Amino acid sequence: MKNTFIRFILLIVVLAGVNWLASLLFVRLDLTEDKRYSISDATKQLLSELDKDIVINVYLSGEFPAGFERLENATRETLEEFKTYANGHLTVNYSDPSQATSEEQRQKQFVNLVDRGLTPTNIFDNEDGKRTEKIIFPGAIVQADTLSVPVQLLKGNKTSSPEEQLNQSYEGVEFEIASAIRLLNNQQRKKVGLVVSHTKISPARLSDLIATIQQNYDVFLDMNNPASYEGLDALLVLKPDSAFSDDDKFKLDQYVIGGGKAIFLVDGAKVDSVSLDGSYAQPLDLNLNDLFFKWGVRVNTNLVKDLVDCAEILLNVGNVGDNPEIRPVPWRFFPLLNNFGRHVITRNVNPVYTRFLSTIDTVGGAQAVYKTPLLMTSPYTQVLNTPALVGYNEARKEPQRAEYNGGVKLSGILLEGSFTSLFQNRILPSDPRSAKFKPNGSGGKVIICADGDIVVNDYDYKRNAPLPLGYDRVTKQTFGNKDFVMHALDYMTDANGLINARSKQIVIRSLDKIQIQEKRKFWQSLNLLLPIALIGIFGALRFYFRTRKFA
Repeated sequence: MKNTFIRFILLIVVLAGVNWLASLLFVRLDLTEDKRYSISDATKQLLSELDKDIVINVYLSGEFPAGFERLENATRETLEEFKTYANGHLTVNYSDPSQATSEEQRQKQFVNLVDRGLTPTNIFDNEDGKRTEKIIFPGAIVQADTLSVPVQLLKGNKTSSPEEQLNQSYEGVEFEIASAIRLLNNQQRKKVGLVVSHTKISPARLSDLIATIQQNYDVFLDMNNPASYEGLDALLVLKPDSAFSDDDKFKLDQYVIGGGKAIFLVDGAKVDSVSLDGSYAQPLDLNLNDLFFKWGVRVNTNLVKDLVDCAEILLNVGNVGDNPEIRPVPWRFFPLLNNFGRHVITRNVNPVYTRFLSTIDTVGGAQAVYKTPLLMTSPYTQVLNTPALVGYNEARKEPQRAEYNGGVKLSGILLEGSFTSLFQNRILPSDPRSAKFKPNGSGGKVIICADGDIVVNDYDYKRNAPLPLGYDRVTKQTFGNKDFVMHALDYMTDANGLINARSKQIVIRSLDKIQIQEKRKFWQSLNLLLPIALIGIFGALRFYFRTRKFA
């Protein structure tokens, strides 16, 4: 009896000691292969540096089908990990907006969430043999003081299967919520310059992108023709349609040589001249070809037609009585880019909507520059060299499969490494620019996309309001243009930051449905009988050893 009491006291002392050590030493181990319960170092740093209280209201709560339940669990697990590093500055609340005392109250809750920026989703399930429909809000509202940011948790490439899209949403939970927290706790805003002095696009057609960038960055326009772009963390050249002078090109060159990050969204051809048969596409000379060539890239003066992945336009296909019949038809001059390179910028992004897309070729000469493809077409393409006719009746014609054998075409590329100046050995000592001239440098990054319309939003002239960037009024879909540009900007300004959370990959380990069907009885019997057998064996062994010891 005395020995038992001593062992009990020792056990309590040991447990108390382990708890005391655990309070001093913070250790968490994630033993999963894909590190699904871990968050990135950048997210940990963001949370540890919070100087204000953050409240996250999650509305993905309740009874869901298995896929959405998995997304709900992923959100809970991620936020529990967030709270661990937030030093008490993070509060999380969960609620089901469909729970209400009356239908009127439920509708008010739905309208309130929609007004605050969350998008509802209809889900279908079978309950007791009956098909049921339920409206859910797979999202959250992140709040700090009086400011709030909506977070859509159900995100992913909409062309993927529902199971894949839910898995992509699972992978993106950390990045989406951490980005909202960064927006509310952004202490050091970086500077982004926009080159708009060479475009005739109206500010209203660029307003959605600029407004989105301003949420995270301080924006500077080049309207005053600055002497240099030094001091900017990133530079965006937005759909230029007039040639750059040598002085302008010199500023771009030296900005990249000095370690700057630049994103060029340019056209290879312009479609403006009109004839009786259609519009003509002409080569567009921006006087940037030699600069791009020095970096190892050429933007071609052509147009790409895509047979498989393309947008639609409304076309009068005939008359029904006295009324014209307007139908959406594929317009192969507007490719949808859904073929992405393996990079955090494009991971799980929706297709990118383009208009009159050109192609990009890589060229030799820039041996120290690493090139990563970002945007590509489908394999079923046709390339038209300019000048080319964009016929009005093109959409009416039945496409010939044999004509679309151009293969995959590159239209967006990332360049990183050590760049050499285009003006090397061309700046004389007497030139005033020679004092600060840099012939080469490292650390620069450049993204070149062969369509300036990627950043141009449509406009609703009836309401006199801009439409969201990437929104297609024909299909009522919002494509991934804005996400692509913002992810690119995040990567350019902070390659080791939150953007790396997008690299998380959760593998779907699907069961073999045929094996399940064939061996269903075996596995059901095994799951039923094996636990009972193990308990019986344990009891028999325990009885045997006790009998042997005390008999």
